[in-house]
Amino acid sequence: MTQLYLDADACPVRDEAFRVAQRLGVHTHVVSNGARGILLPESPIIHRVIVTEGADVADDWIVEQITAADVCVTQDIPLAARCLEKGARALNSKGHRWTVENIGGALAGRAVAEHLRSTGGRTGGPSGMTQADRSRFLSELDTLLRAAMRPAPPSLRVPPGGF
Repeated sequence: MTQLYLDADACPVRDEAFRVAQRLGVHTHVVSNGARGILLPESPIIHRVIVTEGADVADDWIVEQITAADVCVTQDIPLAARCLEKGARALNSKGHRWTVENIGGALAGRAVAEHLRSTGGRTGGPSGMTQADRSRFLSELDTLLRAAMRPAPPSLRVPPGGF
C-alpha cells in the first residue's frame, strides 16, 4: 500500500499534502523532531512521528520505512536521493519532482553551494512560496501518489550501488 512521508520540520505545504492524501486515502507519516508544534488534522490516516533531535534522525527514520511504493515530500536533496535509491518517489514543496536523472546534478549543486558558504561566499536562499508553487505542488503530489499506487516497472528502479 502506498504511503506518504513528510519531512515535516521545514515543510511549508503540509496542509496541501494532507488534503491530497485524505482525498486519495493514503496513509501519511508526518516526521519531525518535535521541536515545533505541528498541527495535524484529526484523521485515522495521518500519523505523527516524533524522532529524537539530531542531525539526519528524521531522514534516517524515513529511509528505514520508505519503500518503492511510497512518496516523500522533502526540501532535503540528500534525503530525496536516499529515497530514490530505495525506489521511492520524491517531491519538493514547490512541486519539483526528484528523479534518478536530476538528483545527481542537484547534489553537485548543493555541494558547490556548501563550499561557497564555507569560504564566506553568499549563495542566497530559496525564493519564497507563491500560489503557483502551491498549485504545482498539489498537481505533482496527486500525480506521484496515483503513479505510486500502481506497480512500477522494474526499469525505473535504481540499480544497486545508487548514483
